[in-house]
Amino acid sequence: MGGGGQQTEPAEPGSGKTAGVYTWEEVQKHRSRNDQWLVVNRKVYNISQWVKRHPGGSRVIGHYAGEDATEVFAAFHPDQKFVQKFLKPLLIGELVATEPNQDGNKSAELIEEFDRLREQAEKRGLFQARPLFFCLHLCHIVLLEALAFLLLSHWGTSWTMTLLCSALLATAQSQAGWLQHDFGHLSVFKKSKWNHLVHKFVIGHLKGASANWWNHRHFQHHAKPNVFKKDPDINMMDIFVLGNTQPVEYGIKKIKHYPYNYQHQYFFLVAPPLLIPVFYNYNIMKTMFTRRDWVDLAWASTYYIRYFYCFVPLYGVFGSLALMMFVRFLESHWFVWVTQMSHLPKEIDHERRQDWLTMQHSIQCVIVPSPVVKVKDEKNEVPFRCFKVHCIILGLANRKKCIVVQFLSQS
Repeated sequence: MGGGGQQTEPAEPGSGKTAGVYTWEEVQKHRSRNDQWLVVNRKVYNISQWVKRHPGGSRVIGHYAGEDATEVFAAFHPDQKFVQKFLKPLLIGELVATEPNQDGNKSAELIEEFDRLREQAEKRGLFQARPLFFCLHLCHIVLLEALAFLLLSHWGTSWTMTLLCSALLATAQSQAGWLQHDFGHLSVFKKSKWNHLVHKFVIGHLKGASANWWNHRHFQHHAKPNVFKKDPDINMMDIFVLGNTQPVEYGIKKIKHYPYNYQHQYFFLVAPPLLIPVFYNYNIMKTMFTRRDWVDLAWASTYYIRYFYCFVPLYGVFGSLALMMFVRFLESHWFVWVTQMSHLPKEIDHERRQDWLTMQHSIQCVIVPSPVVKVKDEKNEVPFRCFKVHCIILGLANRKKCIVVQFLSQS
């Protein structure tokens, strides 16, 4: 493979052969299911055989086959030194010196500016989490659930108390959802195993869901946000058509499972009330059983045991089930208005091979842009128009310190 003195065959991992040099055109040929290369910091890696052993799953890493994955690799792996040892056996070469750092439509200038910003954030300690903040967050969730149970135990199960306690439980569930998100991103503790453990406790014991199910979906969402067939969050199972491309494709193919011309009206009857109590509940249970994820199933079981132990004496079995579904109904509205309403109105399309930072920007629905601020580095002070976005972009653990994260345009 390659010309101009390049080796004709890629060096096999661990074979001891001299690594070769490759052009982007050559790298991009290796993006099939069984033949996958990717580039990190100009180094070319053959992940074809190793992809199935990837701790984050084969899909999330496979989405970057044939591309530069430097930025997403840095964001998804907090401990860079640890993961480097996994990369060494996979190294088969590097890019030709005349090749750019990025492939395709990726903005080298934007990425360079972003790297400068990340370095400044690291120097200022913005990646350092405050465990006390997350501890207090967890405590207030537990207190809300305890308060709901105590109110029902003391004042009875009248309609007024039931509605009040449903609101408390829905708030606790919603807050637990945001909390598990931070632990799921491994952004609280320095060691991943502690993040994983607390993540399983919060999403499993407090919410009755699956950590592995969430990781599998959410990591893909951040790897390729709003990209058809790569972002599970935009898989609408033909109930809705999204973006500017899908409606045209459905029209050409004469696909009409639902009256899509009225989807802006029936959306409010389907997504907010049914997403969590119906779709997520069914999908989570199905995933745990079909994949035989007994660990996550055990964690989720502790939620249901605790819940029914507390509420069956008050409401009975069917009353407790009705209360649970009503709480999830309320939580689902909260969740949809926070997540779906900020993502679905933005660009949704097939793979366009954009740089990771641009993709993160393209899915954020910013109603009121922030004013021009000044980003100061060692060389100069330059004004940029910025806004606050998802903390995963920089990997910031403490939301209170997630301030200037992403460039929109120089002013």
